[in-house]
Parts: sequence; structure tokens; C-alpha cells
Amino acid sequence: MAELEQVAAWLKTARSVVVLGHLRPDADAIGSVTALVAALRQRGISARGMIGQEQRFAENLYTIPGAEEIGRGDGLPEAEVYVAVDCGSIDRTGLLSGQVEAVSDRLIVLDHHASNPGFGALNHVAVQAESTTVILYDLFHLMGVELDPQIAHCLYAGLVTDTGSFRWGSTRMHTIAAELLGRGVDGRQIALDLIDRASAHDLKMVGGVLAGIEVLHIDGLSLALLVAEHEAVVGHSASAVESLVDFVHSVQGCQLGVVFKATSARTWAVSLRSESMDVSRIAVALGGGGHRPAAGYTTEGPRQEVIDSLIAVLRAHGEAP
Repeated sequence: MAELEQVAAWLKTARSVVVLGHLRPDADAIGSVTALVAALRQRGISARGMIGQEQRFAENLYTIPGAEEIGRGDGLPEAEVYVAVDCGSIDRTGLLSGQVEAVSDRLIVLDHHASNPGFGALNHVAVQAESTTVILYDLFHLMGVELDPQIAHCLYAGLVTDTGSFRWGSTRMHTIAAELLGRGVDGRQIALDLIDRASAHDLKMVGGVLAGIEVLHIDGLSLALLVAEHEAVVGHSASAVESLVDFVHSVQGCQLGVVFKATSARTWAVSLRSESMDVSRIAVALGGGGHRPAAGYTTEGPRQEVIDSLIAVLRAHGEAP
């Protein structure tokens, strides 16, 4: 595992850098891409961000400074160095994964997902970090980057969202947040932009999906399950769909919360949340990854088939004894 000092030394001598975030990005991914691009430019290094998908990401993420500049698609720009941020595995770089693998000898991986196998020439995976933006916060201090209001905003965006508005994490997250707020960050506005704002149209969808919540009892394990069918979520904001997971991670009497979100008629993005189980093990077994309390994967098939596949893995891994 590479030390952060090695990463800083490599980046400081680079002339051009492309920063890659994961597909279907969240605020930590976009905040990390934009913060690192801004920091490199501050040091006079040519830098740009890329996401390996054609479609626009969640509209509320465009409130993060620099997000509008992030390129999207399947064409990887030429650069001296590449950095993958918040990508738990190479496939999370989406349409760019094949090209990223081809330049892995020039690739730095910065991440905090416990399931990350390390797919770059330099891999710094800090599983104790609350967000990838926290890793960048430490990196910027080593590189002598000034935390101006734009960079501070980007870093704070990843921190506030990946900690559930500071509901989980170490005491250090509050110290970092205090410094970023002192750099001119408007914490109230960021929370409104990224977490609190919703349309009536989206709220009706959320209410409809929540009305279908099920509690499954699987050999002693209680599981809170939400299924957002494609016809229910199509036409709604990505941020509203992603917010569904906030309602299942702490359902009384349940050890596990699961949300199946249809991205097409037969394709599902699945989110796993638990305060007592290591859900990253389950996600990895199903082709995904993540952290101990929060993980996810994608799958295909009819509704009951994908649910049955999850139940089978829970039993096989001893999570449902």
C-alpha cells in the first residue's frame, strides 16, 4: 500500500493529470474529482476530470464547484498521470475501465472502500477515512495546496454526505469540518443542495416506494427491504432515488437494510446498509463492494430472482444462520 507522501511526490512532478470518478457518482466522488482538479491547477498542473458514463449525473451534484467541467463518456484523454478517486474497483470507472486498465502503470488509486483490491501502480486505500475527500484533505497539506473556498466546498461536500450529516465517523471529522467551514464554506447551503432539497414530484415517488416496505425474516436475520421498480423511479431525480437508502439503515428490529433500485426494466442497483453486519462481504460476493456499514452492487433479472439471489448469499455467508 502506497504512503500518501509517495502520492504527493508523484503528483507534484506531473505535467498533466486526468482524475477519474466512479459511474453513477455521489457527492464524495464528484467532490473528490473537482477538489483534486482544482488543487492540481493551483500548482500549475494541467488537470481535468472524467466520469465513464454518457448521461448526466444527479443534478444536485452540479452545485459542487467545477462539476459542470467534468467530462463524460467513453474516451479517456491522454495524460501523464491518471488518478482514480473513490472507485472501489476498476469496473467502477464504467465505460473507461478498459482504457484505465491499459494505463494502470500510470494510475494512482485514492479510495476508502475496504473491498478495494488496488488496481493502480500506486494504491492508497485508507479504510478509516470517512470519505475520499478526507484523504485528499491530508494529501493537499502534504502538497502545500491552499484550501481556498472552492476546494473547501468540494471537500466538505464529500465529508458531509459520506458521514450521513456527521452521524457516523471519528471525532476528527468534526475538526476537519470546522476548518473547511472556516475557509468560507456555507455548510447550510451545501446541506440544502445535496441532502434536503426535493420536489413534490419526487416526494410522491419516495412515499409510494416507502409504502411497499417489507420486513423479511431469514433464519433469524431481520431484513428491511425496499424495491423501487423501474416504472416508479423513471423520470425522477437520481438524488431522490438514492435517498431511499436513508430510510432502511436503521429500521427498528432489523439488522440489515436493502434497497433495490431499478436502472432499467431488468437491471438493479442494490444498496446495503447495516449498523451491526459487515455488508461489504455480501456486496463483494455479488460482484460489488463498499464499506463495513454501507455497500452495494449491480445485478440483472426479475424482481423475485434478484431478491432470492441476495438471500442465498446471506445464508451462504452465515449472515442468516
